[in-house]
Amino acid sequence: MKFAIIKERKNPPDRRVVFSPETLAEARTQFPDAEFVVESSDIRVFSDDTYAALGFEVTDDVSDADVMIGVKEVPIEHLIPNKKYFYFSHTIKKQPYNRKLLIAMLERNIEMYDHETIVRENNLRLIGFGRYAGLVGAYNGFRALGLRDHLFNLPKVETLADLDEVKSELDKITIPNIKILLSGTGKVALGAKEILDHLGVKEVSDALYLTSAFTEPVYCMVDVMEYAKRSDGKVGDKWEFYKDPIGYESNFMPYAKETDYFITGHFYGNNAPYLFTREDAKKLDFRINLVADISCDIDGPVASTIRPSTIADPFYGYNSITEQEVAFDDKDAITVMAVDNLPCELPKDASEGFGSTFLEHVIPAFFSNDKEGVLHRAKITEKGKLTKRFSYLQDYVDGQT
Repeated sequence: MKFAIIKERKNPPDRRVVFSPETLAEARTQFPDAEFVVESSDIRVFSDDTYAALGFEVTDDVSDADVMIGVKEVPIEHLIPNKKYFYFSHTIKKQPYNRKLLIAMLERNIEMYDHETIVRENNLRLIGFGRYAGLVGAYNGFRALGLRDHLFNLPKVETLADLDEVKSELDKITIPNIKILLSGTGKVALGAKEILDHLGVKEVSDALYLTSAFTEPVYCMVDVMEYAKRSDGKVGDKWEFYKDPIGYESNFMPYAKETDYFITGHFYGNNAPYLFTREDAKKLDFRINLVADISCDIDGPVASTIRPSTIADPFYGYNSITEQEVAFDDKDAITVMAVDNLPCELPKDASEGFGSTFLEHVIPAFFSNDKEGVLHRAKITEKGKLTKRFSYLQDYVDGQT
C-alpha cells in the first residue's frame, strides 16, 4: 500500500503536515510493507530536502498512491477519484460552506476519513491538534492582557521557533493578581493548563474560587457539570449531558461574577445551553473582561465571540451594552481572542505531535485488518455513498438543510 503526504492547498496557507520527516521514517521502519511518498510543497514547515535526506521520494505527482494524507480541506479540483483521503473535511456538522466538497467526494468514489472521526469505541477522539490549540490560545490571551493593560509585550507565537521558545517568553513576564477560569478537561483544556502551570499560576478548587479573594493569580478548571445543571434540580450526569443536553441549563454566572480572564477549552454540542448570553454579559456583576475563546463557536455559547479573528489580527473588543465590536483595548470592552486556526501558529510542534498519534492509531489499522475498528468508525463515504454511521448527512448532501 502506498501512502502520500499531500501538499496543503487551502488559503490562507497552512504550514502543518501530518508526518514530520522523522515520524515518517519511523512509520517506514515499523511498516516495511508500506511505501511513503511526499508531494512537493514550498509552504510546509519541513522542507522537501528534509524528507529527501531521509530517503523519501519527493514529487509533484502522487496520483499513483492509494492513501492521501493531509491536514486541511483539499480543493475540489485537486481531488483524485477512487482514492482514500484523510484530512479535516469540516462536513460532519453539516457546515454549509463545504457541502459541495462532500458531494464531490461521493461523485468521485472517494473513501473519506475525517481526522475528527478517528475515535475510540466510546467516541473519544484519538488524534488531533487540540493540545496545541490550547497552548497557543492561552498564550495569546496573556499576550492580549499584556498589550491591553500595558503590562508586558509578548511576541506572536508564529515568530517563535517552537514550544520551548514560547515558554521562554512566558518566563519573562509577571501575571497580575487576576482570577482565571478554564473550561473543559480534554486535550484543548490540558494544553491551556500547561501554559498556566508553566507560569506558576496556582490552581484552586471551584469552591475556593467562588468564595475567596486572593492576593496572587489563581485559576480554576471546571467541567461541564460545574457550568451546567439539570433544569429540574436533580443531580446531573456528564455522560447523559454529552448524549443529550436537553433538560440542562447554564450554571455559569456564579463563575462569571468571579472571573477576570476566561479560557474556553470545552466542547460545545448541539442543543447544549449557552455558557453566557448577551443579556448575561450586560449584568453589573458580570466580571469577565478577557476571553480566549479557543472553541470559537460564533454567536453561540460565549456571547462575546461575534466573529473569528485571525493570526494576523487576533484581538477585538466586544461592548456588552451595544453588542457591537469595538477596539480590543476599549475601556468598556470584553477583550476577545477568537483565532480559529491556532495550531497553525506552532506548526512544527503541532505536526510532530499529530504524526505520533496518527502513527500509533491509524497506520497500524491498514495492516491489522482494522481489528480495532478505527477505520470502520472513521469512514464517512464509500462506493459513492455515505456510510451507515454518517447517513445523518444525507439531507445535507441533498440540500435539505
